[in-house]
Amino acid sequence: MIAGLTIIFLLAVVTLYPFSVYSVASAGSGQIASIAVLVSLLVCLIPTTIGGLLSAIGIAGMDRVMQHNVLAMSGKAVEASGDVTTLLLDKTGTITLGNRQAVEFLPVAGVPAAELADAAQLSSLADETPEGRSIVVLAKEKHNLRGRELSESGTRFIPFSAYTRMSGVDLDGRSLRKGATDAIARFVAEKDGKIPPDFQEIADGIARTGGTPLGVADGARVLGIVHLKDIVKGGMKERLKQLRDMGIRSVMITGDNPLTALAIANEAGVDDFLAQATPKDKMDYIKKEQSVGRLVAMTGDGTNDAPALAQADVGVAMNTGTMAAKEAGNMVDLDSNPTKLLEIVAIGKQLLITRGALTTFSIANDVAKYFAIIPAMFMTTYPALKALNIMHLHTSQSAVLAAVIFNALIIIALVPLALRGVKYRPQGAARLLWRNLLIYGIGGIIAPFPGIWLIDQLLVWMRLA
Repeated sequence: MIAGLTIIFLLAVVTLYPFSVYSVASAGSGQIASIAVLVSLLVCLIPTTIGGLLSAIGIAGMDRVMQHNVLAMSGKAVEASGDVTTLLLDKTGTITLGNRQAVEFLPVAGVPAAELADAAQLSSLADETPEGRSIVVLAKEKHNLRGRELSESGTRFIPFSAYTRMSGVDLDGRSLRKGATDAIARFVAEKDGKIPPDFQEIADGIARTGGTPLGVADGARVLGIVHLKDIVKGGMKERLKQLRDMGIRSVMITGDNPLTALAIANEAGVDDFLAQATPKDKMDYIKKEQSVGRLVAMTGDGTNDAPALAQADVGVAMNTGTMAAKEAGNMVDLDSNPTKLLEIVAIGKQLLITRGALTTFSIANDVAKYFAIIPAMFMTTYPALKALNIMHLHTSQSAVLAAVIFNALIIIALVPLALRGVKYRPQGAARLLWRNLLIYGIGGIIAPFPGIWLIDQLLVWMRLA
């Protein structure tokens, strides 16, 4: 737009010279506009105001996110956050408190609760997550099962993977696994085992309450389910409503089954959710949103999040995350607080609104300067134009010089506004447009007239023009 306006005003100024020559020749009197005056007029008219302030606006945006302990790799990343229309939020640690706790062992028919607790504890001894530690503690409290050392040869711990969605341990010929119920069912089926009919019923019952069912298996045998309880963060529904008011759609990503995801989504107030999500699912979802012209932001901290962070328009990596995640994202949250993305979006919106407001002011300013200077330039050739010289500027030279000085001063005057930013209020695009037009559009038209008139009077008084 700025380039387009520059071309338009360039054409307008260039054609003034032959028009001035023709006018003087046909009228037999007047003064041909000099090249120096026309060049000065071009400098006044092209969008120098917003061009000079763009860097200040970008630097101010990066500074504001840094005040929230977020390191932006570029000003472009902050600007992009203001255009975000879809926000992907991880459930655990972002929407919920993240420290899911085991509260109950629910065995399937024919399996003693102590056997389920023992298998769940053994498969969690090497699990350093809050969920794993809570399973070890619950087995100790409910069934007096003490943590054991599993350092014998032949013991192999299976770490959690976002692809398998399971973890566990192999020892004494046993393959103990715990994980998502569908992943456990698949594991048991591969071992030629059978899924008890009440396994899914127990899982669905937990999921409907917003809990997370964690299946436990011993090889081809399904032992039961561990009930993990999670709590939605206070005020999350209100914060997501603020995003909705900004025109941003929130999507919760979780590895939980659809029933659990639905219960948490309803409680938190998100617009949509992606359940049982793998890294590929995240990538596919982001690409799908981008294919219809939406800008996507997401948070992540693991190596498995790196491809999605790189694909997203705004990728915020946690400082406690892996190096792969931090290199893939274009922002790093030094506090490792995933909800910080809400503040980043608000800052990006403020940056865009500030740029829009100052652009409106700049364009209105240019139009006002054009109609303030042209009558003064041609009134000696066309005396009728004196009626349009409402500011009674003395000469074309004084008019253009006053406009050039005003142009330089207005940039300096607007720097504090560019650095501070226009206050952001969640509202629709139509209301925002009218607000810009009323405040900065009308203000941009009015401001040059008294400013140029005052400078013109000073120049004449000081005999500089």
